Amino acid sequence: MAGAFAKFGNDLYTGARSIDFVGKRRIWYSIAAVLILISVVVPILRGGFVFGIEFRGGSEFVVSEVADVEEQLATDAVNGVVSDANPRVSVVGANSIRVQTEQLTQEESGSVRDALATAYDVPVSDVAASFIGPTWGADITGAAIRALIVFILVAAAFMAIYFRTWKMALAANLSLFHVIIITVGVYGIFGFEITPAAVIGFLTILGYALYDTVVVFDKVRENTAEDGEESRRTFAESVNLGVNQTLVRSINTGVVAALPVASILFIGAYVLGAGTLRDISLALFIGIVVGTYSTIFIAAPLYSQLREGEPAIKAHTKKVLAARALSGASAK
Repeated sequence: MAGAFAKFGNDLYTGARSIDFVGKRRIWYSIAAVLILISVVVPILRGGFVFGIEFRGGSEFVVSEVADVEEQLATDAVNGVVSDANPRVSVVGANSIRVQTEQLTQEESGSVRDALATAYDVPVSDVAASFIGPTWGADITGAAIRALIVFILVAAAFMAIYFRTWKMALAANLSLFHVIIITVGVYGIFGFEITPAAVIGFLTILGYALYDTVVVFDKVRENTAEDGEESRRTFAESVNLGVNQTLVRSINTGVVAALPVASILFIGAYVLGAGTLRDISLALFIGIVVGTYSTIFIAAPLYSQLREGEPAIKAHTKKVLAARALSGASAK
């Protein structure tokens, strides 16, 4: 099996075998458009994204060492004290319950602690209470948005300087937008909570996707730089060859990166009950999968399309195709 995969990779690198990523770009674009549409529309239909307490502000209670992790007990306990608290209840680890509500007064918070302790038959000391004000939540939201904007601008500048062409930078950044929209969309579709840890994960996977795109574009630039007047490849074929030559590497990198992240996600979510581990690893896992797909199927084909209309490239493509037609006619 390993030998067959190695031969497959070697055939892709030498050009003996080729997958037409660039030529079938309309298919990839259509798939991307559908995924983006779903990522935008479904969360809206569900009522928007679920933001963590750090963004929206509110009160939080954690009940430790409970014998019964039935979530309805917490909901009933909170609603019995404050009818409009809108409690969100989740199980943390094997024997803890987390309850998040709207911002409560000090008196209401104390009453909720007592009600939760009674509901789960634990001492009041086992119910930890904390709150986050709306101003702090707004500051966190603003910081997250600024971090995303700064990352996109720095990435665009880096790509333009490194590759010395704005079209590569544009293709790479459109690919990054594709990654972040779908990744965030998955959170909205399934109702996953967006927390600061998740935002860190979003920024991290943008870095991963950018790195993977740079590796592929490096090979594409190497191939296209070798294309002189006598080259038998069109520009699109040189771009496609670069993607094929780095395909196995991209897949291997994606798998190697996704496996430990999946392990952290499982341990964080189901073993330790660590919310931060779960939030950041979930964003990473989704982003790695989408980022690998985006580099191969979106970034490279889009770059080729942006360049194919240039006069010199159009003339070269016309010359190559005419030579092939003539060669085919002669062979007959």
